[in-house]
Formats: sequence, C-alpha cells, structure tokens
Amino acid sequence: QVQLVESGGGLVQAGGSLRLSCAASGRTFSSYAMGWFRQAPGKEREFEAAISWSGARTYHADSVKGRFTISRDNAKNTVYLQMNSLKPEDTAVYYCAAARSYPLVDTTSYDYWGQGTQVTVSS
Repeated sequence: QVQLVESGGGLVQAGGSLRLSCAASGRTFSSYAMGWFRQAPGKEREFEAAISWSGARTYHADSVKGRFTISRDNAKNTVYLQMNSLKPEDTAVYYCAAARSYPLVDTTSYDYWGQGTQVTVSS
C-alpha cells in the first residue's frame, strides 16, 4: 500500500514557476515508477511526466518537454515536478501516481493516486 500526497500547487502568472511535490508513505516507494498527470475541467486526465524507480530514466510529454522536469528522492520518499515557463493552458489539477507496470503514459499502469493539487496560471 502506498499513499500519495501532493503539494505545491497554487496561482501563478504566465511565465512563472512552481515546484510540485508528492510525498509517499510506505517502505516500497523506491520499487515504483512515478508519474505526474493533469486534468483540466471537461478534459481527460493526461500524462505529463514519469520517472523510473531508480530515477535513471525520465519521460516527458511533448507539451511540457523543456519546461517541466520530473525528479525523485528515494531517501525522502518524494517525487517532484519542476514547472517553468508556465502557460494558462497548464491550468489543471495535477496528480502524482505510482506504477509497477508499463507503459507509464497510460493511466491504467498506475496502482496508486494522490488526491491532486490545483495549479492555476493567469494570463
């Protein structure tokens, strides 16, 4: 069992930055790949970034490549999403999730989800 709690969301102006954190409970955190997804009102949840259990491999959606960076600290049971050059279209609820299967772009690969944190980017 893994419990995930996101934090770091908020209101930011276009061009600004935020760093989301996802704290995990449980001793098996380092055995899971981790992902970040977002969901805007009226839209499906979509993949943003993922990282392998060791942190050696990362994956980013084309829409955020070069602006968002996923990382993890297994000693702290935490995964991060650094978001730079934010745009109004990045406004959404952001979720972290834990996976033991692939592909990491697919929501069905994930076993555990956090409750989400709201990110709002004003123009």
